[in-house]
Amino acid sequence: MKKIRLFEPYSLKGVDFKNRVAMAPMCQYSAENDGILQDWHRVHYTSRAIGQVGMIITEATAVEPRGRISGHDLGIWDDAMIAPFSDLVRQVQSHGCKIGIQISHAGRKAALPGETIVAPSSIPFSDQFPVPVELIESEIRIIVSAFGNGVRRAVEAGVDFIEIHGAHGYLINQFLSPLTNKRVDAYGEDRSLFLKQVLEEVHKHIPKEMPVFLRVSAEDYVEGGIHPEEICRLLESVKKLIDLVHVSSGGVVENAVIKFFPGYQVAFAETIKKQLQLPVMAVGMLESPELAEKTLNNEEADLIALGRELLRNPYWPLQAAKTLGEDIKWPEAYQRAKT
Repeated sequence: MKKIRLFEPYSLKGVDFKNRVAMAPMCQYSAENDGILQDWHRVHYTSRAIGQVGMIITEATAVEPRGRISGHDLGIWDDAMIAPFSDLVRQVQSHGCKIGIQISHAGRKAALPGETIVAPSSIPFSDQFPVPVELIESEIRIIVSAFGNGVRRAVEAGVDFIEIHGAHGYLINQFLSPLTNKRVDAYGEDRSLFLKQVLEEVHKHIPKEMPVFLRVSAEDYVEGGIHPEEICRLLESVKKLIDLVHVSSGGVVENAVIKFFPGYQVAFAETIKKQLQLPVMAVGMLESPELAEKTLNNEEADLIALGRELLRNPYWPLQAAKTLGEDIKWPEAYQRAKT
């Protein structure tokens, strides 16, 4: 019988994932203004673990209050945030699922009245956003340290891996893209410098066996922006600090025109996989089990992430296995429903 790769185990450094299906990070906008995890998050994430995804990446979790996308985002800037995350981690892991936190800073895309919004350069995201304050080097060092402390707290909470959010027009992406980084100092000359400093700081706070994922936008979809070859060039100097690239696109400018179709970002993942010789996770309208399986069989990606489809169907892996003719283990309490 032909092996179904989607449900093969996958190992990365010291972590073994039971299959190659991941839940992509998606903001829930369900925290209070203090950024602390709520019951909604526990039910939301644990139900996908019961549905048998191999890994869950929690939503963008800010390293400082002004780094949130909205006032209802999760945060990891205070030690009081460790215990609620630890409880979630325990629940998810009890179902055989691995879990990581996406560590983030929104930069100029923060929508937080009363907060000072910051960015590499004083260029607003749109007319609806305030003009951000250009970061000086001492402030950049403080944010780098905040990333490190956020990772330290995530590790204390018991996560299996870390994902650094360098995509969708948030702060790291703002430093990487020539559309948003107009600096004339070292951070402008080498647009990957901020990312490198963040990753170096991250590695000070994690066990050696813990994988570090990096989510990137491989295409800005506008002239003068980042394209897949450019993101490969930028990541070349930091690839030894990354164990997997989670490949997305867009988000850095408001007027980008994106043509959506099933698997529309897979080619970007394949380019990064081949050029950087790093494992990659593909995401973007891959809800067809056949397309997800084909992407793995063609070696265009190593893992498949699902976003909105898992909002619609927490039990997608169970149904995908049936579609592909693979007999996977169901939760014991649900055995009577297995056909």
